[in-house]
Amino acid sequence: MAHTFEELVEKQRAADQAHAAVQTLRTKGDPPAYETAWQVWRDLAQDVQSAVTVHAKEQGAVRAGVELEVKKAVRYIE
Repeated sequence: MAHTFEELVEKQRAADQAHAAVQTLRTKGDPPAYETAWQVWRDLAQDVQSAVTVHAKEQGAVRAGVELEVKKAVRYIE
């Protein structure tokens, strides 16, 4: 499935938010909640990686470059 750059950015934002939830739960002492959050983060991160790979292939771009641009768009808002 083709993904636009904006869709990749949204997927990365969701994965980053899920990661933040995992980090928060790590110190809360609630193993079931932590495990659930970790699985959600893992699945979202895997989805991002797959989508970036497909997008890069379709665009004839270097995969690592696409991933870097997506992460910059999410994490370094000007």
